[in-house]
Amino acid sequence: MAEPFPLQPSLWHATAPAAAETPPLASDARADVCIVGAGYAGLSTALHLAEAGVSVVVLEAREPGWGASGRNGGQVIPGIKYDPSEIVAKYGTEAGAALVSFVASTADLVFGLIEKHGMEVPHRRAGWIQGAHTPAMVETVKRRADEWAMRGVGARFLDADAASRLIGTDRYLGGWLDPRGGGVQPLAYARGLARTALKAGAAIHGQSPVIGLLRDGGNWIVRTAQGATVTAPRVVIATNGYTGDLIPKLRQTVIRPNSFIVATEPLSDNIAGTILPEGQVTSDTRQLLLYFRKDHTNRLLMGGRGPFREPRDAADWSHLERVIGKMYPQAKGLRFDYRWCGRVALTRDFLPHLHEPEPGLLVDIGCMGRGVGLQTAMGRAMALYLSTGDKASLPFPVTSITPLPLHALNELYVSAIIAWYRLTDGGMKDRAA
Repeated sequence: MAEPFPLQPSLWHATAPAAAETPPLASDARADVCIVGAGYAGLSTALHLAEAGVSVVVLEAREPGWGASGRNGGQVIPGIKYDPSEIVAKYGTEAGAALVSFVASTADLVFGLIEKHGMEVPHRRAGWIQGAHTPAMVETVKRRADEWAMRGVGARFLDADAASRLIGTDRYLGGWLDPRGGGVQPLAYARGLARTALKAGAAIHGQSPVIGLLRDGGNWIVRTAQGATVTAPRVVIATNGYTGDLIPKLRQTVIRPNSFIVATEPLSDNIAGTILPEGQVTSDTRQLLLYFRKDHTNRLLMGGRGPFREPRDAADWSHLERVIGKMYPQAKGLRFDYRWCGRVALTRDFLPHLHEPEPGLLVDIGCMGRGVGLQTAMGRAMALYLSTGDKASLPFPVTSITPLPLHALNELYVSAIIAWYRLTDGGMKDRAA
């Protein structure tokens, strides 16, 4: 695979506060836990371990937040891809209810951490709207809103007129509003987690790619490219969409498509008032969904799938620019100031996977586009498990590493679907169609 797209061209890199100092690991170290990967999962695990008095060292190949945590759309969406009734049916009454409670609280945790620690993170919690693009999906979102409302969430169904008013376009036939959701500057949040974890006592080392992992008695020896090592009885692997071959066959358990985002110049007040006027974030019900919002600088962001490969030039984002023009004609002619992309990790069942292939080695992989809240909460849960040994602390069962059959062909299949998606302008048709 080509060199990953750099973080620097993104809107988030341009508007985030300065990163904390996280120098490369220069000498051998010891800790209770070593974490590989400084995204939301790794940083949240480190923060909550440090607050519990557990010594922790985090190793990151580049800088904290460099991967998906600093590249995503910044939408904080509670829940997972499954509705509460589906979760209960899958896991049983007791475990299912516990998991529903866990996924329901993920957005609360993000906004709570920002407030508790005074993180310098632009954010707004006006809710999340999921727009329905077909009549069948209207019925789906209506049921979804009812399910969460029955569980005490102030969710509500939006008919076509209400969806048009709140989203600012008539391209959707309906939708639902989840008031728990919101938006954050995602790289600022990752950097805020890193700074807070450092203050709590965690050690974080950037530019320290891990190239070796060896079991030595009751400890693990984690070796970096510079030759320095961390010795720890427990190791967490939290590399998600940028997972390599450190753990055999782990990379083959997920598909890692690129998610592309464009950001316009700042909107004038008269245009901004017609697009998501109440400040919600939104995504839709397409299989290859569109997700969009306004950020804290009043730019309009549009995200969706692009080529599976790394981008070659600005044309690789042109389908998203066309979608903005179709969805919001008043935005036609706006300048696009930023284009960037990053990889997401999709599992076969669209759930996060936890693995423990050997004693003391815990793996977390798979975010399915909801990583801001989900992986923050996974980090807290993993920290509790690592500090207590109680597997009941983990919201998902620990499973074996099972590669996708014909993994390379799966990636080719996804590439073909994405190519079709681009050919049809992301499925953005006239509402009458």
